Amino acid sequence: MKIIVYKKTGCPWASDVEDYLKEKGLDYEERDMMKKSQYRDEAQQLSGQSKSPTVIIDDKAFPDTDVEQLEEYFESRGVAV
Repeated sequence: MKIIVYKKTGCPWASDVEDYLKEKGLDYEERDMMKKSQYRDEAQQLSGQSKSPTVIIDDKAFPDTDVEQLEEYFESRGVAV
């Protein structure tokens, strides 16, 4: 499973998502949209917006997401986390 977290520096929701992924032992790539405009453009292209956090899991986009939405997704996919 490939996970990318598009975030903006200082976003508390992005921090919650990253803490959740770390707690569950899930590897992810962090892409800070405030540091590279390319990442903002990627998030926009993949999800239709550039809000933080936007999480991409494999080919599925979760724009402006939170921990609860990710938990629901993992449960629906039968991923034990």
